[in-house]
Amino acid sequence: MRKFLFPVFLSLTIFASAQEPAIKTDKDTIAGVADKKEHPLSSGYYPIGFFDIDLKTIIKLNNYEGLRLGIGGLTNDRLFEKYKLGGYYAYGFKDKTSKFSLGGSARVNKEKKAWISVYYADDVKEIGSFDYLTDARVYSLFEPRLVNITQFYKYRKWYANIAAELSPKILGEVRVEHSNVENIENYYFINDGVPFTKYQLAEATVSFRISPKTNFFTNEEGIREYFDGFPKISAQVTQGFKGVASSDFNYTKFGLKLDYYIKRTDLSSTNILLEGSLATGDVPLTHLFHSYPNQPTKDEVLQRFSVAGVQSFETMYFGEFFSDKLTTLQVKHSLRRFKLTEKWKPELVLITRHALGDMSNKDDHFGIPFNTLDHLYNESGIELNKILFGFGLSGAFRYGYYNLPKFSDNISFKFTFYLKV
Repeated sequence: MRKFLFPVFLSLTIFASAQEPAIKTDKDTIAGVADKKEHPLSSGYYPIGFFDIDLKTIIKLNNYEGLRLGIGGLTNDRLFEKYKLGGYYAYGFKDKTSKFSLGGSARVNKEKKAWISVYYADDVKEIGSFDYLTDARVYSLFEPRLVNITQFYKYRKWYANIAAELSPKILGEVRVEHSNVENIENYYFINDGVPFTKYQLAEATVSFRISPKTNFFTNEEGIREYFDGFPKISAQVTQGFKGVASSDFNYTKFGLKLDYYIKRTDLSSTNILLEGSLATGDVPLTHLFHSYPNQPTKDEVLQRFSVAGVQSFETMYFGEFFSDKLTTLQVKHSLRRFKLTEKWKPELVLITRHALGDMSNKDDHFGIPFNTLDHLYNESGIELNKILFGFGLSGAFRYGYYNLPKFSDNISFKFTFYLKV
């Protein structure tokens, strides 16, 4: 099966890279878009004088922290043109713990939009999540998966990075960081016969984002795209160093992602997201990979009713699968919107998602039960979006090797939320 899937995924990548979208947006100019002030609900920042409030920090909700309230943001060029100070403070009412971040940035090259930053952070993070440093900032009124996440770990870290626009099509970032990790779950990583529940990590990361059909401009909110061209290719390598600043493990992590979008003259569109991740060496479960599951671990379908994610597996339960080698493919096909009235135009989207993974040393991870994706995971479904005030409905079904004995356990039924401002 894997020998068959690899050429299929590779062929999809080549095909996507070779195709041209049927419709291009060329009416925008870099000057025109740069001068247009973004709506706060689009950018995620609300400017007040010389300070831009980060709307993502104000309110969150998850199973570990409960209701999380906070405030954060960064200074803009009304205070300093070449420097930025930023951070946030948040408090979780369920875990009764404060979280915060504080740091600053300095511009070192105006032509390349290069900034060097130093920050300290004390917070929690989802086990198995993997972030590309150079991916564009994503803001939403809701962070769909966050509400349902059950497995977190604590961290305290220092990090320094330099980010730059290497060319009009390439963003790059280099980061070094040192973190102290403390597990919230009853988890132990067995390394050379020694169980670790707390550990220190020293990492260096290099990340690139290539958008051959996209141009950028930079304002006080950071880098913004003004022509959302595809494909977009993100690549990242992280190296962990044992013995550096008392770091405990040696490892290497690779990530590669292709995001391709085709828009047609009939106003339908197709989005293809192909991603591969690989970790080698001594990597604890906290820093391995999952497929961004979004199915709450509850018995009945209606008890699992929540908000659907944008790029998550809706029928995959939280904490069900972890991998050190992982490939995912997601395809969304949006039909032309139904014009019921001038303002009421629902959208039907057909979705299919697939994942394949493996775990080399599963016995090194003790205390958290999980499965591996040794066989192909499949789910397909539909979304009927923008029914009322940006809200819609989604449904998905899990089939194939990982189909569960109880029919209802394979079903996901959630609401969607897409707000255009």
